[in-house]
This record gives sequence, C-alpha cells and structure tokens, in this order.
Amino acid sequence: MSGTSEGPTPAADLDRSAVTDSDQTTYHRVFAATPLALAVVNPEGIVMSANPAFGDLLGTEPEELTGRVAADLVDLASDARTWHAYREVLRGRQAKLRCARRLKHPAGRSVWVQVTVGPLGGGEPGVLLSATDISARRELQARLRHLQMHDPVTRLPNRTLFFERLSAALEAESYEDGGTGRIGLCSLDLDGFKAVNDTLGHRTGDRLLAAVADRLTGVADATGHTRATAPLVARLGGDEFALLVEDSTGTEQLADLAESVLKALEEPFDLGGQRLSLTASIGVVERHAAGTTATGLMQAADTTLYWAKADGKGRWTLFDPERNAHRMTRQALSSTLRPAIERGEFALEYQPLVGMEDGQLSGVEALIRWHHPQFGTLTPNRFIGLAEEDGSIVQLGRWALAAACRQARRWQLDHPEEPPIFVSVNVAVRQVWDSDLVADVAEILAETGLAPRLLQLELTESAVMGSAGRPLQALQALSDMGVRIAIDDFGTGYSNLAYLSRLPVSVLKLDGSFVRGFQYEGGAKAIAPNPADEVVVEAMIQLAHRLGLTVTAECVETSAQATRLRRIGCDTGQGWLYSRPVPPDRISELLGTQSHAVGKQQGGSYAAGNP
Repeated sequence: MSGTSEGPTPAADLDRSAVTDSDQTTYHRVFAATPLALAVVNPEGIVMSANPAFGDLLGTEPEELTGRVAADLVDLASDARTWHAYREVLRGRQAKLRCARRLKHPAGRSVWVQVTVGPLGGGEPGVLLSATDISARRELQARLRHLQMHDPVTRLPNRTLFFERLSAALEAESYEDGGTGRIGLCSLDLDGFKAVNDTLGHRTGDRLLAAVADRLTGVADATGHTRATAPLVARLGGDEFALLVEDSTGTEQLADLAESVLKALEEPFDLGGQRLSLTASIGVVERHAAGTTATGLMQAADTTLYWAKADGKGRWTLFDPERNAHRMTRQALSSTLRPAIERGEFALEYQPLVGMEDGQLSGVEALIRWHHPQFGTLTPNRFIGLAEEDGSIVQLGRWALAAACRQARRWQLDHPEEPPIFVSVNVAVRQVWDSDLVADVAEILAETGLAPRLLQLELTESAVMGSAGRPLQALQALSDMGVRIAIDDFGTGYSNLAYLSRLPVSVLKLDGSFVRGFQYEGGAKAIAPNPADEVVVEAMIQLAHRLGLTVTAECVETSAQATRLRRIGCDTGQGWLYSRPVPPDRISELLGTQSHAVGKQQGGSYAAGNP
C-alpha cells in the first residue's frame, strides 16, 4: 500500500541532527570559554562573532564587536604588505597570516598582540582571527635589547645602536623631502685617558667616563632646545664618543657643537673628592646624506679625529677633502711602493757638484725619481718617508746605490781621457740598521768595478751626529774602504761640533737655508744680505777645513751667492745656478766637451743650464 504522507524520520537522520546540534553547542561553549581572543570574520572582513576574551582584550563587550571591520580592530591596514596578505587570506588565496600589532586599550595602556588569521575549515566561508597578548614578552625583549644596545658604564647607546641610528638617519635624510638632506658627526676621543686607568685604576676611569657622558648629554640636550631633536650621544668604545646630528644645517652648527663640548669638558671633574682635568680631541664631519654611507662617514670622522690629535690635541678639526686626498694618495703610494721597485718604475737623475774655484764638474749627486703610472713623476719627498716607515727603503736604497755606481763606472769608461767624477748617494739611517750596508757597498763596487774613492755616501746630520754602536762601526768600515762619507743638510740638526772630529766624515754639505741668506746683490730690486749668515757660514767652513773636511754649499741659485761662497773658502757648490737634476745622458754630454766646466767664473752662462 502506497501512501503520500511523511513517514517517521529515519533513525540515521535523527542521529546526524543530534550530533550536529551537539557539535554546535560544544563549539559555542569552547569559543566562549577559551582564554584565547577569537573572532569569526566573513569574506568581506566583517566580524560575525567574537568571544569574551576578544572583548576583554579590546576593553569592550564581545557583542559590540559584531558587525565591525576586523582589520580596524587589530590594525591590519596600517602597512600595505600586511593589508595585502590579509585580503589574500580572506579570498582564500593565502593559507595564513601572522603578525604583531600594538593596540591601544581604552584604559590608556598599550597592548602588544600576535594576530593570526586562517580559514575556518570544513568548507565554511570566512576566516578565524585570533589575538594573543604578548606584551610581557615584548617588554622582556625590549629590556634585553636595551641592555644589548647600551653601554653599561655610561648608559649611553653603544656602537651597535649608534650604527643602527646612523644608517637609519642616512636613509631618512636621503629620501625625505622635508629636511635639509644633510648629516653631521662629531667623533670625540679623550686625551691621555689611558694614564687615568694606569695610575688611578679602571674603577676611577669608569667613573670619569660616566661623568664625561653626563656632560656630553647635557650639551646635546641644550642643543636640542632649539631643534626638533637633540644630537644622539653614544659611546663607541674605550674613551671614544660620538655625537650624531640628524638634519644638520651646515659646518657652522657642527663647529658650535664641538666648541660647546670642549667648553663643557674644561671644568675639572670631582670624583669622590678627587679632582681630575682632561681635554678631548674632536673630528668634525658634515656633508650631504645622499651618496654617504655609514662606513664612509665614520672613516672620515676617524681620520679627522686623528688630525686633531696630530695637530696638538685639546681641539676640534674639520674634515678637509684635500688633506684627506693627500692621505689617500699617501696610502696608495705606500701600498704600491715595493711592487714598483720590482717593476722598475724608479730612475735616477743627477745634479752636478761644481768646484767653486775653477767651475769644474767634480761629481754628481744621484737623486731618485718614481715614474708612477697614476701620479706621474714623483720626487723623493713624496715617497722616501713612506719607504723608511715600511722598511722598503733598504731594497730601494740598494737599488739606487747599484744604479748610481753602474752609471758612474759607465761615464768613466766612456770618457777615459777625462778625470773621473764621483757619485754621491743618499743613505737612510734605517739602511745602516736594517741591512749590512758595508757588505752591500763592497759587493756593488766589486760588481761595477767602481773605485771606492768615486763613491760618496750622504747621511743626514741627525742620523750621523751622536751615532754609536753599529752605525758608527759601519761608517768607519766604509771610510776605511775608501768611500767618502758626507753629512747632508749640515747645520739643521744636532750641530755637535765637538763630536764631529771623532766621526769618519770627509765632507760637510751646508743646508740651503744658510745659502739663501746670501741674498741678491746689485740691481734695482737688490735685497741686502744678512751679515750674520756669512759670519756663521765662514766659521763653519774654517772649522771644517781645520778638521780636514771639504764643504759643499747646497741651493746655490745666483752668481752673487757663488761669488760670496767662493770668497769665504767654500769648496763645492750645488744648485740651480749650475744645473737642475738631469738624466744621465746630459752628464755624458757635459763630460764629452773639451772642458767640463759647468759655469764661467764671471757671468752666468752655464753649460748644463736649467733643462
């Protein structure tokens, strides 16, 4: 019998309905009771329901959250990246979003929460949004970061935090239009602080550092009254501090800041009844932020601080691009000096040494030149000091000595009919200490065949006077070998005349400063000579002659100077009056003439001339 009326509900359907109702009830109970803040959000981003924990987190009743825009409640639209990811989760294109947000509680306190957004599951539309209070964890992290980023002695930002702030400031100044686009830095170092630690102990040193930090902070705060932000004061390590000025207005502002710092440190420090005074050196750098890196700015500041120290301490020095370029050039030369010797970039020029009485060429001084591929031809004052510092002077000096001896021997062989001329070579004191100069000279003379009497070695007065031990033994051995020893730039160093008689020296070369005192004579623009210079030079010449020494005057530039030097008995002259330093072939040309007189006794026509 068929019927159209509804029959009893099947048992399976009754069981499924009961289970669904039970699950829903359980879900709502769990949703309401869980301490985790939860909210169900529909695909349009509207809160469909929120549990009491979510209401407590935001300081409101959960019912009042229904119908609100979820993103506004937990600040998901404050940055583009998070907002885009949230929308992708709502659309089902991204599985989950997790981020941290700082929320303002109605009670006035801030709450840090970790927000997680994910699908509801079971094919249900919408997402489940949860928020966990992580304020305590963030506070702990902040405290740990503060300890990590601050100096425990002075409580100032340390080097790590300073570089963070500097990098951020450079980026902000480079890309924001509202400021000056400039940045300034004062790098400060306490003068003589090590002595405080060594004599009074590190505890006193730390107390002094803390007191210095207080004064620097005071200066920064006073400066900040007239600006939007005060300079950042940091301790970079040891006794080194820095003051960073963001959005600076120019070098004058930084100079005023540096002056204020020096003035603040002038007052003695009272450390538990112990008064200490100190000074500081400051390097000041101010420039456009665009194109500047944190490393580059700090390098400039460190360089300028070094200049302030070198210039006398207790002062501030402004970064000088030209001075820095010279330093960079110096570093470039230093790093390429040794390879340049091996590449054959050095050459010798020769300046005649002329007899004052007859004008005859008696010898030449070998002067080294560096034909640098980048900087052109460099004279010794550009690189000899560097060579002495890094020790390459030994290798360079030996090369110059060998090249000069070979050239002198070649002149002798090419002009056998002429009296041979000697060659004079400069020797650095480090060559005497760091090498076996005697053995080198003996070997080179043997290799080239040059007679020892045709080699003269020049050492500065400061290197020779007061020599003892190995240097004196080396000079004596060279003299015994027959090599001439000359004191260069005599009159500018020790001038220990009593000691002079005990040295194996045969020639004194008077420093050019004495000769320059023999001013021009005659003519409308004549300058009266200084009689005292002539008296001093004449006395030195007479003393040298009594000791059996000959005298060479350097920097002879006029015939009047030559005349007066000849009148008081000077033996040899050297200078532009006779010739500038010239290549070896010019000396060969001079030796090839019938008479190698470099200049006429009366008048000013000189064979070697000024090339």
